[in-house]
Amino acid sequence: MIGCRHRLGMDAAHPELLAEVREDTGVQQRRAAAQAHRERVRDTLVAADPAGWVIIDPALPASARAEATLRACAGGAPRIWGGLLPQEPDTGRRGGAEILLRDERGGGYIPVIVVNHKVTDPRRPDPAEFHPLTSDLFSWNPVLDRARKLRQQPRDQQRLAHVYRMLERHGLAPAARVGGVIGFHFDRILVHDLTAVLPDYDSRFADRIAVVRGQLETVPSKVPECRQCIWWSQGTEGGCQAWLNEHRDVSVVAPGSRAEVLRGHGVRTIDELAAWSGPEPEDWQHGPFEEAVVTARAWLVQAPLVRRFDRVWVRRADVEVDVDLESYQEEGAYLWGTLLDGRYRAFVTWDPLPTEDEGRSFGEFWTWLMEIRAQAMTAGKTFAAYCYSRSAEDKWLYESARRFAGRPGVPTEAQVTEFVDSIQWVDMFQAVTDQFICPSGKGLKKIAPVAGFAWRDPEAGGEASMSWYRRAVGYDAEPDLTQRTRLLEYNEDDVRATAVLREWMNPRVPREHSAEREVPALSDFAAPPGTPPDLWTSSAQA
Repeated sequence: MIGCRHRLGMDAAHPELLAEVREDTGVQQRRAAAQAHRERVRDTLVAADPAGWVIIDPALPASARAEATLRACAGGAPRIWGGLLPQEPDTGRRGGAEILLRDERGGGYIPVIVVNHKVTDPRRPDPAEFHPLTSDLFSWNPVLDRARKLRQQPRDQQRLAHVYRMLERHGLAPAARVGGVIGFHFDRILVHDLTAVLPDYDSRFADRIAVVRGQLETVPSKVPECRQCIWWSQGTEGGCQAWLNEHRDVSVVAPGSRAEVLRGHGVRTIDELAAWSGPEPEDWQHGPFEEAVVTARAWLVQAPLVRRFDRVWVRRADVEVDVDLESYQEEGAYLWGTLLDGRYRAFVTWDPLPTEDEGRSFGEFWTWLMEIRAQAMTAGKTFAAYCYSRSAEDKWLYESARRFAGRPGVPTEAQVTEFVDSIQWVDMFQAVTDQFICPSGKGLKKIAPVAGFAWRDPEAGGEASMSWYRRAVGYDAEPDLTQRTRLLEYNEDDVRATAVLREWMNPRVPREHSAEREVPALSDFAAPPGTPPDLWTSSAQA
């Protein structure tokens, strides 16, 4: 309901090709983690009131599970786990919810789904226009929750709307159009009002079922999920990537909703975007439109980066530490890697997550980092610590501080805030975003090679590291020590890549190999209205 329409059409049209594809290890691991989370939620809730639950046996055939669910509903069961509703041949709907909760006030059953991602975050005590509704886990009583802020998860709302429509068909939908979600932290039920969601769901469902049935044709368009889709490089015509490049589709340089806006203005190819000379579209809400045009022009001449300014700048310091962490799903951060004066140092636990030993390694990392910081300040030197895309580091700094509060070396949340809000915590991803236009993407694996860095492991990447970690700690067999070495080298290469990138962007002494000398400037791609594309193309190539 939320994902790519073309992927849905390809899945339906070519099931024989899907059968030949080995599922990605990362997908397998996320599915296993989600199942383990659901089982933990089930066991906890049922143990609190065994007599109040009807458990639908997951080993039964689908038809038998649906019959058992309807019988439980007809019998007025207060809570049903694992409910499955009858498949609807006419509409194509099928599905169910982890929990069907009897609405004691209005009748019917409230669908509650269990997901392995976060659905809310803590809210600082500040004013807010909107507060989500949440309910206690063990008794349905939605109230405004001023301590939480909502995480937008459209897929959850679409799934709830789907189950609501199926319940409606059997006269089992609750009078109040609501549904619930139990997220990763399993501390409450987030309550969604489905009144405004249902019309959007109906429109989406009509479109998607027509795609599945072959009644609507689809063509590729680059979206975020392409990175993990088998059709990106496989299937008919060499895959979506080959098709998009061959057709010079505008989504290659303006993915997702950007491409939809441009197509609404008749721009379907990269060449058409590169040749744009009029005012920007009134409905463009994706940053400076000029940069979208320059991105298209840079792609045509295969320029991986474009300088926004004459001078490229990133904060430098007398004492510089590069930091990169490795985490495993939502279980924890098992490795904090650092680079100081060319020396790599890792703070790591090889006990399988979750583990209390994670608190030990985190405390040692934080203590070391703060000691280096204090020594620099005592010596009258400036200090900076660098990461690439700080969201992950910030998340696990706060999570670790909360989870291991009071243990040796572990900071308070206030101490984490003081550090991450200071100018001494530098996000190189933000520096790249500020300084460059990036036609081929802004990930470290895209940008660092332009600066001359190469990873030792050709398979290095976040998804691959998940399977390496499982083998390294022995989730499925005896621990494989070679995978520990592999993870350490991968992490070391990440921090070294960040250091190389920083020196390339803002070298301490002038040198030939630098961003200012090697990357074309924004002005190289500027062209007055009516200028033939080959003129700015020649300038940029020069």
